Amino acid sequence: MSYSLQLYTLRNAIQEDLPGTIRKVAEIGFTQVEPYNFVATAPELGAALKENGLTAPSGHAPLLSQDQDEIFAAAKELGISTVIDPFLPAEHWQKAEDIKATAAKLNAAAKKGAEYGIRVGYHNHAWELESIIEGRTALEYFADLLDPELVLEVDTYWVAVGGQDPVDILAKLGDRVKFIHIKDGPATTDTKAQQPAGQGKIAVWDVISAAKSLEVGVVEFDDYSGDIFDGIAQSLAYLNTGANTGASEGARA
Repeated sequence: MSYSLQLYTLRNAIQEDLPGTIRKVAEIGFTQVEPYNFVATAPELGAALKENGLTAPSGHAPLLSQDQDEIFAAAKELGISTVIDPFLPAEHWQKAEDIKATAAKLNAAAKKGAEYGIRVGYHNHAWELESIIEGRTALEYFADLLDPELVLEVDTYWVAVGGQDPVDILAKLGDRVKFIHIKDGPATTDTKAQQPAGQGKIAVWDVISAAKSLEVGVVEFDDYSGDIFDGIAQSLAYLNTGANTGASEGARA
């Protein structure tokens, strides 16, 4: 299994010292990262990634609200092959016509991305799972409206916060899911309560197993009450231990 780190996890450290933060990420053992807001930092970030031998297979950017050509050009510069729109507020997910409009915009973005050789995806929060459209979650309804080349990055923690079983949702979304966000904790909206992988309520190994077409598992904390570098190190160690031992959910602490 291939693991990455969503750099939003380290946003405060990056603001203070981008090169030093990227160096620490590499020292912890990550070989891949998922940048956010990368248009603004592309030259400095690109240099730091190269210096530390890191790659960025995916990245987050607001495709539906900012200049797409600028985003795709920066992604290409950084070697990002999948650009994922990370966030559309809850009001966009309450009615079928609004979801159809969003899908149409993302399909158009994917066509533009293809001109740069870049794939497009979408990342969920809780509201896409809380909203039910025609008997299914808004995320499932949305997925069926996307062109075949679009992918999903399922934030498995926010699926649970939204009241759904991540394993069930991943099974329903099937091959569309190429990335997942791996995080753990009590599955509440209290982001400070999030914990390293394997220490909370999320059945991490069941979740990973349920994503049958997974390319990269992305470690993320929305927030953390402890030392964030220690938190990501604990998550990676847990995931690597499982990879080495073939750990199953039954082996979890």
